[in-house]
Amino acid sequence: MRGESNAALRRAEIRRIADDIFDFEEMAKRALGRHWDARTPAERDEFVGLFGDLLRRTYYAKIERATFEKIMFQGERQQGDDALVRTVVVLPHGEQMDLDYLLLHGEGGRWRVYDLRFEGVSLIANYRSQFSRIIRTSSYESLRERLKSNQAEFASPEDAPKAAR
Repeated sequence: MRGESNAALRRAEIRRIADDIFDFEEMAKRALGRHWDARTPAERDEFVGLFGDLLRRTYYAKIERATFEKIMFQGERQQGDDALVRTVVVLPHGEQMDLDYLLLHGEGGRWRVYDLRFEGVSLIANYRSQFSRIIRTSSYESLRERLKSNQAEFASPEDAPKAAR
């Protein structure tokens, strides 16, 4: 699927696979942290959608452009419904980067990723820190509006509702 002629197909396949692997609800819940319980079910649903869109916009294009030699499996550890899969990504010039996947055993007996650790730094903990700071210094509504604004700013024409075109 290399080349510009396959770009749309490649992006769609990345999205299909990644959306199946990642548990956006669990990621959103952990990213919001202690503020999750204060949200109504409707607010939670909206936040899951906004956070999922943020992750897709931020990381799916990077996945598409990623260049690496290989990914090496380093081991796994399971404890109850949690698992850790350790890998090393070998970059083009031989550099290596630790990449760990944290998974949760969920509905239908499936394991889905709820966090990634790059060189020991948690993606979700990073977002939780940012989100908590915004909520603490402003409000949950301010965070929500920032995410919505970011979503609108990066919306592509094919993502826009037909009535808005």
